[in-house]
Amino acid sequence: MAKIETAAVSAAGRGGGSGSLYAYRVRGLGRSGVVLWIGGRDDEPDRVLALPDADRRQVPVFMTVRQARVYVRRRGRRLATSEADTLELVRVQHWLEDPMRRRVPSGALLDAWNFFEDLARGLGEVHGLPRQSAVHNSAYEKLFGGECSAWTLEEQRAVLELITAGVELWNSCPVIVKPRSRIALDSGRGVHRGC
Repeated sequence: MAKIETAAVSAAGRGGGSGSLYAYRVRGLGRSGVVLWIGGRDDEPDRVLALPDADRRQVPVFMTVRQARVYVRRRGRRLATSEADTLELVRVQHWLEDPMRRRVPSGALLDAWNFFEDLARGLGEVHGLPRQSAVHNSAYEKLFGGECSAWTLEEQRAVLELITAGVELWNSCPVIVKPRSRIALDSGRGVHRGC
């Protein structure tokens, strides 16, 4: 029954928000694809769209922006823009391999940090990332201001811990690749079937 999926796209997940939908391309070493990102309204935080499943939420992942656009349109919505921003996660993962010697890819790192927070919210797994403290806030402000070279050792450790956990969350979160246009209920558990 398409109502479950349509409601999820319309309600934009757990918070009941109905912000604008955007296609967002993620290029990583372990996993790549286009996801749907939901801009929060008013005080609502942004999040990555995740659909309910039997026991966990799953992220719809598409191969192309066109597939994401068709998926959204079939649910009575539109993407806010025809283009998709891209997170070059490969650059961040490359930096994580040797952060002491490699230059911080500040733009990609800032995008990754924001994406991981939005992904965790969409999945309802904010505990999947380290609890952020004043150290994280300070490191984020320096990153945002282009001053990551001024990170203290404690700030750098906090960033490495958070970004490493974020990469793991992205690579391990449950996904639905090219989800079908409908969901059929099987014994009330919401098993996905192509229709």
